[in-house]
Amino acid sequence: MSAPVIPPDGTIVQTFKRSFVDVPIDADKDNAIATTEFLDAAESLTTIFDILGGVAFSPVKSDLNGNIKKVRDRQLAAPAESTTIQDLVRNELATKKHTATEGLLWLVRGLEFTCIGLSSNIAKESEELADSFRAAYGSTLKPHHSFMVKPIFSAAMSATPYRQNFYAKLGNDQEKVKVEMRAYLMALEKVVGILKGFLDSKEAKW
Repeated sequence: MSAPVIPPDGTIVQTFKRSFVDVPIDADKDNAIATTEFLDAAESLTTIFDILGGVAFSPVKSDLNGNIKKVRDRQLAAPAESTTIQDLVRNELATKKHTATEGLLWLVRGLEFTCIGLSSNIAKESEELADSFRAAYGSTLKPHHSFMVKPIFSAAMSATPYRQNFYAKLGNDQEKVKVEMRAYLMALEKVVGILKGFLDSKEAKW
């Protein structure tokens, strides 16, 4: 898939079908996260990997998309029981199945990996993407990956573009890119934190 086309004077965030900034979180219902908007935002995020390096990152992107599909399939199968991510999980587990719940677990790990890698890189202006993503991989996905999967992801880290080239592809106005990406990543971090807490709870275990 080709990298997204950035509008003139815009940034990559404007190319997303849905930003994590716009994912509804219901604080009155224990931070319930709207399913459709969350999945749209997660799908939009995967286009970042086309800029990072389509070929090397295709396994990472395809892993995320595969897990998004598992959650979306459950939502389509039981829409009334799946308006929020948390309800979708509870209702699936009540049927003694856990395909979507397991998919969500891996999806959240992948989102956390991306969030930490990019947030850390934006914060450390002298650090290359490869170093930021290697550190993020070590603290998120690596402990859960088999010895067969680890080399595939390690190859992706080594193939990341130089930071200067990468950020130039996110928009012409570099200050605007940083401001919008920081807001986007803060929203993503909040969603990931809520879902990690939920997935660690007893009600999300199978």
